[in-house]
Amino acid sequence: MANCQTWVTIAENIGKKVILVDFWTYSCINCQRTLPYLTTWHNKYKNKGLLIIGVHTPEFDFEKEYDNVVRATKKWDLHYPIILDNDHQTWRAYKNRYWPRKYLIDIDGFIVYDHIGEGSYAETEEKIQALLQERNQILGIKESIEENVSQINAETPQFGNIKTPEIYFGYEFQRGQMGNKEGWVPEKTMYYSPPEKQERNKFYLQGNWKNNPDNLESIGEQGSVFIQYDAKIVNIVAGSSETKEITFKLDHKTIGKINVSNFELYQLVAEENYAAHSLELEIPPGVMIYTLTFG
Repeated sequence: MANCQTWVTIAENIGKKVILVDFWTYSCINCQRTLPYLTTWHNKYKNKGLLIIGVHTPEFDFEKEYDNVVRATKKWDLHYPIILDNDHQTWRAYKNRYWPRKYLIDIDGFIVYDHIGEGSYAETEEKIQALLQERNQILGIKESIEENVSQINAETPQFGNIKTPEIYFGYEFQRGQMGNKEGWVPEKTMYYSPPEKQERNKFYLQGNWKNNPDNLESIGEQGSVFIQYDAKIVNIVAGSSETKEITFKLDHKTIGKINVSNFELYQLVAEENYAAHSLELEIPPGVMIYTLTFG
């Protein structure tokens, strides 16, 4: 993690910098898709008076682990300060409820811009530029701020074409998405059998699964997950204490395998078009699954 031993506070930078506060968590696909923009803005404006502070507020327990966050910052080549908000104190102070979320603080210390989620990148950068120009005027700095908006080649989903919401596998996160009649059995292992008829946008389990607060863990033998979804891209957040191989079938045909070890997001499916599909995952014992996300 860049500058991991350096203390940075908002208070000490009021009157000196324009500050962008970014709430994120590393396994969140929505957060990941914003990172190319943040790194571009950091490189473009760090010497012009912009300070980006990443506030890493975990959604899942594994995201509290320092080494996991460090690995993610290296993967995404993040070089602005990042604080670990494991107890959600900063999150609560901002009355936040979303990942990602960006606040812009002007040189006088006022929050003057607030954006939830992805998108509005041009609008956000234009606001950064305006605040940096204001800073220069207040501090008497005779330096122009580039007004061109950065052109970044990054994935931008067509959200209106994604018909399946994020699927959560932990009982504390559940949103009525499990289709098995056995249901949730917190802190216990249950053998699940999927029904013959399955509803779209619900997941179905087969095999022995331990019900954990933020994940389901395959126990004893290979387990399976079935879901009918409508999207183009499918990602899974998963991990294991040792490397395990997940096999996945799309529309009943085996299309690939991935090795899972580190607790993070893995891409399973990337089709050319948005469409309805059925997906089957073969999950070996010891693998914990947290979410399926769609793009």
